[in-house]
This record gives sequence, C-alpha cells and structure tokens, in this order.
Amino acid sequence: MSAESRPATGLVMLATTHRVAPGLLSWRAWEALRSADRVLAGSAEHPLLPYARDAGVPVEVTEPDARRLVEAARGGRVVWLAAPDGDEPLMRAIGELVVADPLDVEVLHGSYDLPGARVLDLVSVMDRLRRECPWDAKQTHATLVRYLIEEAYEVAETVEEGDYGALREELGDVLMQVAFHSVVASERTDGTAFTIDDVAAGIVDKLVRRHPHVFADVTVSGADEVNANWEAIKEAERVAKSGEDVSALDGVPLGQPALSLAAQLQRRAARAGAPDELRPTGDGLAERLFALVGEAQDAGLDPEAELRAISRVFRDRVRSWERERRRR
Repeated sequence: MSAESRPATGLVMLATTHRVAPGLLSWRAWEALRSADRVLAGSAEHPLLPYARDAGVPVEVTEPDARRLVEAARGGRVVWLAAPDGDEPLMRAIGELVVADPLDVEVLHGSYDLPGARVLDLVSVMDRLRRECPWDAKQTHATLVRYLIEEAYEVAETVEEGDYGALREELGDVLMQVAFHSVVASERTDGTAFTIDDVAAGIVDKLVRRHPHVFADVTVSGADEVNANWEAIKEAERVAKSGEDVSALDGVPLGQPALSLAAQLQRRAARAGAPDELRPTGDGLAERLFALVGEAQDAGLDPEAELRAISRVFRDRVRSWERERRRR
C-alpha cells in the first residue's frame, strides 16, 4: 500500500519472530514505522526498541490496553510493536472492539521464520533443561546412548509399519537426542567441546564435499555414479585421516545388530575388491547365517529388514492365533 493510498488513521500490529535477529525487518515494516504518527510498545525491554530508535523512530512505552490503542488509532496512524509471543489476547480484544465501530487494522509481519528456525527453539529448550532439570543435568554421553538407539529403532518401526503420521514425532525424538548430546559436549573443558552448530557445520561440509555434481562442476550419469563418487571421496577422506595404512572396514561399528554388521562388512569388502573366498564357509549356524546375509546382499536386499519383515508376519500370526483361541 503506497503512502498516498494508506488511510490517515488506523492501527498496524507489527509482528516479528524472535528467531530472526531484531532489527532485520522487511521494507514494508520499516516504511510503516517511519510513516506512523505514533509507534507504541508494551515493554521497555522490547527487542525492537533500540533498532527503531537508532533509525530515528521514537517509540512510546505504554500498557497493552486494547481500548486505548483503538482510541489512539482513531486519531492517527499507529504502529503497535507486538510482543515476541504475538500478543494474541490483545489482538482478539482489538478485533472485538472494532466489530461494532470499524477501524482499519492491519497485521504486518516484519520478519518470518526461515526453514529450520524452530531448531533454535529446541536448542534453547535443551539448554534450559540442562540447567534446571535434575534428571537432564546429570546425563552423560554414555547414559544417553541407549535412548538414541531406542529412538532410532522407533523411527525404523514407523517406516516399516507405514505409520507416517507418527514419523514426525519419532524423528523429533531422534533430533532431541542430537541436541542433548550437543549441549553435553558444549560443557567440556578438555579441548573436545563442540556445539550443535559445530555438528551442523560438519555435516554440511561433508554433504557439500561428497556431492561435487551438485556443488561443483562434476557431471554424473545417474544415481549409480553418484554412489561410486561418494565411496571414492569417502575413501580419500579415510586415507587423509589415517594415512596409507587404512582399511575399507574402518568405521564399521561393531556394536550394531549382527545381521546389519555382517551385511555392512560384506558390502565394504566387495567394494574393496576382496575375493569371495575370504567369506567364512562351513555347516555351522554362524557360517550359514553369514552365507544367507551374502545371498541377501547379492539379491539387493537388506537382511536386517528382511528378517524384521518376516518377524512381523510371525508376530501377526501369533496374535491372530491368540485372538482365535480366546474366542473358543
């Protein structure tokens, strides 16, 4: 709305997000502030006050009273600096007042959340829990590990069950564990401390480095070549970190479930060109299980997922049998 078409009286409720640095406002927001007859705020601690005053915009601090605001706006163009929480009760009260006696009221968003902005809230909540909750305050990386594993399995279960409605919550639980480990790590004083920003920076750098077909001038023919490039870059990183005495099996976590472990070891060995005769053979249970993992790998299947799937079939059959038995 241009200055010529803007009503001479009215109320602008200027809303901002606390997840964006104060003062980073849209052009429309700054224009509204500079052209207003009066700019009002409900607290002397409002984060926008110093920035408005630096820009030469005087701000009056007054009680957030709906009736007084409406009366002031009937005598000129008034901008109200909404509190960071949005001032919803105040806005509702103003709406009720102007129903019977109309007034031009505009809600102007001076800043918006960027994608990922709510992660800032998670960081803030975890910091506070670490300080103020006795249980959270005493946790360590070691005590938290089992929760991270449990939450990861719950994510896997929701995907396997196709329960995508629950997936958001389960992913949130995993993200909380990442934030929890990060706040614990930030407290260390032995030179190994890091923050969640360091965690994010590390994975961003890794993703950019391993996707040269996106972030550099490498050309690929398809997903298979992307995967081959990824493994080649990963191998180069291992060599750079450990020197020439590096194994294709470095970094394989031995604490993972046995089927997944066998599958990952076989994949890594195959990519390194290890001959099949290195695989254990024999008639023992362990050898036969290892061979079955190899069969699944050759067929392009995930043995862990296959066993979990057939286990769910067995679970459902047992439950059905139990229900049928109770009916008898």
